[in-house]
Amino acid sequence: MKTLNFFFILNLIFCTSAFSQDAKEIIKRVDEKIRGNSSKANMTIEIVRPKWTREMTLTSWSKGDDYSITLINSPARDKGTVFLKRDKEIWNWVPSIDRNIKLPPSMMMQSWMGTDFTNDDLVKQSSIVTDYEHRYLKDSTIEGYSCYVIELIPKPDAPVVWGRIKIWVDKTEYMQMRTEYYDEDEYLVNIMTGSMVKIFDGKKLPSRMEMIPVEKKGQKTVIIYNELEFDIDIADNFFTTQNMKRL
Repeated sequence: MKTLNFFFILNLIFCTSAFSQDAKEIIKRVDEKIRGNSSKANMTIEIVRPKWTREMTLTSWSKGDDYSITLINSPARDKGTVFLKRDKEIWNWVPSIDRNIKLPPSMMMQSWMGTDFTNDDLVKQSSIVTDYEHRYLKDSTIEGYSCYVIELIPKPDAPVVWGRIKIWVDKTEYMQMRTEYYDEDEYLVNIMTGSMVKIFDGKKLPSRMEMIPVEKKGQKTVIIYNELEFDIDIADNFFTTQNMKRL
């Protein structure tokens, strides 16, 4: 009986480890699908508040995990503003003062351009693959899509802003259909949902993402992907502080 119990426990440990590895691979596939080796996106962002709505358009380029650059095209007052991520550094070009500003890590939790996304959400300083431990929780269904539900717990020294993240991943296309963001005290802060699935450059992805603050009634931010290109030819020197001014 003792021998049987030993092998039962050993098998349980093996299965738990396998599920953990599978959970990480699922999140890795989600991340790789969104990013590609490189990408270019044209987006519209709608900031919705109880008494007003504001819209902006932007173009964003990325390459791997280390490089991304975002250009604000409208409204006129923000036109020409640029955000750059290069390795671990985050820079902001502000045309009205003709100056580049380096963002400290302490600003990652602050609102990005008045939206319900944080600076970290948009420039992706933290990686959902490398900065978190991953655990499969259950299966669920979102908008008719059968999904894995994966929990992300930050590693002890990871430079992240969230205490826990839960992601609903479509089993067939590895689309991120719902994400819940929790603070360090385990309170649910934001819910992000994906909808209006379309095919962009051969990849099926939600074209509409909504970020909804749980405790702020009538408030949300909507990202609409108008165009998405993947695996484009783009050099590393495109992602420099000098190029921010040229954009």
